[in-house]
Amino acid sequence: MTELAITVIGHDRPGIVADVAEALAGVGANLSDSTMTRLRSHFAMTLICTGADAGPVEDALASLTADGRLLATVRRVRPDGEQDATGVPHVLTVHGADRLGIVAAVTRVLAEAGGNVTDLTTRLTGPLYLVVAEVDLARDATGVVEARLAEVAHELSVEVKLRPVETDLL
Repeated sequence: MTELAITVIGHDRPGIVADVAEALAGVGANLSDSTMTRLRSHFAMTLICTGADAGPVEDALASLTADGRLLATVRRVRPDGEQDATGVPHVLTVHGADRLGIVAAVTRVLAEAGGNVTDLTTRLTGPLYLVVAEVDLARDATGVVEARLAEVAHELSVEVKLRPVETDLL
């Protein structure tokens, strides 16, 4: 089955999600995974669709991008199916004064321990910077990661918390 990765970005306005979903449904593309957010006044959407070829999907999205306010990309991807969890799910939060390199430093700690970031959101509100990430960590890596994150938190003058996700709640 054909699987497509689609991105849509541009200046936010009401109705973008509906317009994209209708265009995709119109050519038989079924949304299987998606994420969408508003970043200040900009819209960003990434999704995986099945059931349609790239050409018809590109054609269907062309009317939404014709005025230049939105950009859509369509790329065929290899269907991987559901991936097994690679570790124990955790939530990582970081907050403190905004400064260069916060995301780079904390995600490097995770990567060095073999952690996989599965979702990440950042927000800047005035001088306060917030990071919330979902991370899969190997069972035996948690202690090392917590210790290294404490060092990075001290270096960056931010607060970092790492906690396991209650799987009952998922």
